Parts: sequence; structure tokens; C-alpha cells
Amino acid sequence: MSKPVVAIVGRPNVGKSTLFNVLAGERISIVQDTPGVTRDRIYADVNWLNMMFTLIDTGGIEPETKDIILSQMREQAQIAIDTADVIIFITDVRQGLVDADSKVADMLRRSKKPVVLVVNKVDSFEKFMPDVYEFYNLGIGDPVPISAASMLGIGDMLDEVVKHFPEHSQEQEEDDRPKVAIVGKPNVGKSSLINRLVGQERVIVSDIAGTTRDAIDTEIVWDGREYIFIDTAGLRRKNKIKEELERFSIIRAVTAVERADVVVIMIDATEGVTEQDAKIAGIAHERGKGIIIAVNKWDAVEKDDKTIYKHTRRIREILSFMPYAEILFISAKTGQRTQKLFDMIDVVLENNSMRVATGVLNEIMTEAVALQQPPSDKGKRLKLYYMTQVAVKPPTFVIFVNDKELMHFSYTRYLENRIRDAFGFQGTSLKFIIRERKDK
Repeated sequence: MSKPVVAIVGRPNVGKSTLFNVLAGERISIVQDTPGVTRDRIYADVNWLNMMFTLIDTGGIEPETKDIILSQMREQAQIAIDTADVIIFITDVRQGLVDADSKVADMLRRSKKPVVLVVNKVDSFEKFMPDVYEFYNLGIGDPVPISAASMLGIGDMLDEVVKHFPEHSQEQEEDDRPKVAIVGKPNVGKSSLINRLVGQERVIVSDIAGTTRDAIDTEIVWDGREYIFIDTAGLRRKNKIKEELERFSIIRAVTAVERADVVVIMIDATEGVTEQDAKIAGIAHERGKGIIIAVNKWDAVEKDDKTIYKHTRRIREILSFMPYAEILFISAKTGQRTQKLFDMIDVVLENNSMRVATGVLNEIMTEAVALQQPPSDKGKRLKLYYMTQVAVKPPTFVIFVNDKELMHFSYTRYLENRIRDAFGFQGTSLKFIIRERKDK
């Protein structure tokens, strides 16, 4: 089941990033007064009262002129509307109610998405409460007064946010069709691939980077099995600011990956793997999803007998953190190898939810230990007692040892490779939890 997605929307300097950092529990966004400070991490997992959700900070660069601020905010609001289950709309009690707030409130109201209206910088409830009442004029519910910087009122705000969750979670559980997210940079051919698989123009495709407007779910039946394909939308922008486009496409990727079982990372064969591809791949890897790398526009590459080998090596070098990912060379334009995608998705789905019997795991572990002695430190040697699988999606294993400190990541990697030798697990990451069990 996917986690609900909560997006923070608001004008520049109302405290979006400060709130994001407070909720994320660490200083992830860079908060500075310089307009346009780039921020790397824009999403975080948050837990409130045992409810997990993904939080997204939509705050972008801060334009100079007032009318651009409004278009910027509209764009943020649109992203939040497209991708989030609940929207936190943050305003500033000290600046009061401004025109841009009202215009964005109109959009949010029409979207029919749940909105929690938050009035920030209320450092003293007695002093500022009369000013908070002004925000009732927005007509999107009761304003919740908070101070992100002083961490006041955060609990009340989160209580309001999680009220909107349960329906979403049940809805998600009912639909057990495999969900496949197609992610990648703008203009890499995500929509063209879906059109090719569907056999009709379902998604607008043009040569302008980021012409897909909304994240669109497409049902595709192949060989009697239904799949849901999630296309991560790019953005139509008149003033194409590169950083912004990247930021927004990463926001889209996070929300799509969150909902998916298998993630197809599309790479442009004519460009090769870029840093942004690696960022997007990292999101899917962190989330433990099944992963396929689809190298698109393969028809546009001049080839000899070593081309596939060279491309594969380059992808493996840059995406070295996911050596398990499956690679497929395709052309959405000509349809080359696109049908093979379904077979690969089925294999990856199976591996992502594969269970291995405890007895078998311990045989593999015993054999691995016999072949390569566990590491030791200052005369103390690591002992491995027992291994068992505790979860799927991704397959998760617990290893009981005498001393966690001695379990070097390279030895965990060695055990992972032994398990992969035995069971394959292509296309899915494996997760290991190391627990200590003292000698009696």
C-alpha cells in the first residue's frame, strides 16, 4: 500500500522550508534569504501517530516581480493538486492576507482536494490571534495557527492533516493490479512509450520538454493481465528555468514512485545517463521498488557490435548503487522491444515479492561463512547465528549476530551476492537488518 502524499504550498518566505525541516526532523532544505537557493532534498518520510506519509516541499525559486510570483505559485499549487492527497497551504500572519493567497486559494478550492490552511509565524497566540481570523476570508476552512520556527501548533496541524488519510489508504488496498511508474527527465519519451503500449494517443506528446500536464494513470491489458501505468508529468513552462524543471520532475517522480510496484527509469540513449537520472533512480532504490532501466531512442544511436556493451557498462558505472536493475534497450517511436517490457515487469514483480524459506537461507549463510570467514576486529570475530526473511516489497532479511559493529557492509554485500546467486532477485533491491543476540 502506498503512503499518502502531503504537499506544502505557499508564497516565497512564508516558511515552507522551515516547516518542512521541522516535520522531516532534520535540516534537509537549505533555508536562506537569497531568492532561488537550490534545495536538493524536497521530500521526506514523516511519521505522525503511527501514520506514515511522504511530505513534499514544492517551494521553488523566488522570482523578482509580483506577477511572476503569482504564476509561480499557481504552478506549485497545480503540482500539489496533481500529485498530493492532502495540501498544506501556508500563509504568513505578519504579511497578512495578500492577493496571491486568494488566487491560489481559489485554485485549491476548485480542486476538491483536502486543504489544511496554516497561518505561520504566530509566535504568540495572544498577540496574533486577531490577525489569524482574517484568513477565514480565503474560504477554505479554519486557519490553523503555527510557528514553524518555534515549533508551536505543529501537533494540531498534523492532526488536521492525518484526518484526511484513511479513505485514501483503503482505496489503495482494493486495487491489486500491478502499478508501473514511468519516470525520467522531461522529453525522454515517457508519454510516447505509454502511447506505444496502449496503441493510441492517450497522452499529449510534442518535442517541447515537459508537455505532459498531469500525472495520468493508463490501464493497459497485456496477455490477459491488467496493468496500471503511471506517467510522471513534465511541465509546460514559458520561462524554462532549468533548475525548476528538474525540481518539479523530481517531485513528480517521488509521488509516482511512492504509488508504484515497479519503476521503469527511462534514459535517453542519445544523451546517456545524466546526474538527474541518477537522482531519480536513487529515489526508486531508496523506496525498495522493483526497477527496470529502459534505454529509449535506441533507433537513433549509431551502432556496432560493441554499442550495447558500452552503454550497459556506462549505466552500471553511474548507477552502481543498483547493480540488480534490469536493462532494456527500446525505441518507443518504432516499437522496438517495447513488448518485452511486460515480461520483464512480471519477472521483477515476482522477485520483489519473493519469499525464501528460513531453512534454505540458513544453509546459504552457513556455506557463505565456510567459504569466507566473517571479519574480526581487535581479536573479536563476527559470529552469524541465524537469518530469516521478515518482509517482501522489497525482500527484507534479519541477520542475528554477536556484535553489530563487526558486521561490515562489505560482508553484508557478500551475503547478498550469495543469496542472489541462489535466487536471482533480478530487478529488486534486498534489505538487510542486523540484530544483536548475545552469547548465553
